[in-house]
Amino acid sequence: MLTQASVPKEERREPLRTTDLIFPSVSTQSSKIWSSIKRSALTISNRLRSIEKDSIFVSCVKDAFNLPLVANERCGSWYVPPESKAGSAYFKSTDGHAGQWSFSLRRLNLQMLDIIEQHQGCIIVDSTRRGKSMPDALSKTVPIWCTVINRALFPEDVAAHNLVTPPSVVSASEHAQVTQRVEDFVADFLSLPLDFAAMRMRISKPLKPLWITPESGLPSSWQGHDRFHTIVLCTASRCIPGGEVFDNDYVQGAADDSESWACGLTPIIFWQSLHDLLNASEDDLPDTIRNIVQASHGRRDEKAPVLVKPTSNIFIGSETKDSEWEAVITCSPPNTETASPNAAGPKRLHLEIGSGKIGSRQLRHELSKVPAFVETLQTSQCPRILLASTESNDHATGVALALLCLYVGQSGCWLGQRSADNPVNKLFIKQRLSWIMASMPDASPSRATLQSVNAFLMG
Repeated sequence: MLTQASVPKEERREPLRTTDLIFPSVSTQSSKIWSSIKRSALTISNRLRSIEKDSIFVSCVKDAFNLPLVANERCGSWYVPPESKAGSAYFKSTDGHAGQWSFSLRRLNLQMLDIIEQHQGCIIVDSTRRGKSMPDALSKTVPIWCTVINRALFPEDVAAHNLVTPPSVVSASEHAQVTQRVEDFVADFLSLPLDFAAMRMRISKPLKPLWITPESGLPSSWQGHDRFHTIVLCTASRCIPGGEVFDNDYVQGAADDSESWACGLTPIIFWQSLHDLLNASEDDLPDTIRNIVQASHGRRDEKAPVLVKPTSNIFIGSETKDSEWEAVITCSPPNTETASPNAAGPKRLHLEIGSGKIGSRQLRHELSKVPAFVETLQTSQCPRILLASTESNDHATGVALALLCLYVGQSGCWLGQRSADNPVNKLFIKQRLSWIMASMPDASPSRATLQSVNAFLMG
């Protein structure tokens, strides 16, 4: 019989105690408690108050650098009062994710050049809720953009060609990997049919990023830079170590993913109703938001249609009441448009497209109606065509892109029929998309919409 005494000393084990066991029920219960605590901290009230606190830091950054505030959409606009907002940028964090670094050809952000030149720089505002000190959009996507712009527009200034990233966030290894891809990004950018000579006239100095977070502190005085325009990359939220919540009900990056929590609030409505929202009790807040959002319906500012250059006849925007259009293509859900042609007005085509990703998938099928409609316009040498959407310009942008690829020549002239000179492939589509992005920087078509257009054109 084997006894404890007969087992060699080095192989003996202490008896197992109940305190050494981890029961699944205990672990599950702890997880549920922690999830409940997180949910209680992530209330709408806590989010709105956190946004308001972070906006105070953003205002301090503006005062310290005396530069205009540019919101990196969509998150950044929550932290910038509308009267302080000089413009919008569209830099995606996904373009800065490890291994996925990219210079987006559908988000060129060329509208930034005029703001930067006028003020000798700017402050781009964004945030992140994932327990990081700054979002990937600010640590990598914007630095990539600055480097590509510098190399493309200032090829002779070799000293401005180096990629600059924050060493406290981006490792030396990742920095080296991104650097290896920059030359390809520049080549892709230069392959677009854009007027780079005119673009170069819009900016007098290369760009150089500088990072500011609530933990980094602010300069006591700022004089700017003689050789560079400074792009201050401001992370609005302070970093909470270990996660996205919480410190005295503070929520890091509270504005992120607003579709999931804002209940219809937008940054503009938030700032217009700031007093009522922050003074409402937690119980009354849902009704307060509902009433504010309902009251705001119908007050949406409609932008004037924008001409897609170099064409002279393709416009994107809200439909106007005058009769300047010879053709109007609208994108909206079923039963929201009377599609019958009006002999006294423009010829009309209604594409039945819902909202969001579902609508983007419907776009591929609805685009099949466009060729027959275009054929009815042959009596006009260069018809003025308006592409309009009821909710956003996303789907209208997709229709405009299809028209540019099928019926517009290289110089922007209206062909009215498909031409063998238009080799419709992914590169060609990207080149025509650059016309839209240069003319209408805030278009920012979704990936799902672009996939539907690609499938229609190349299917």
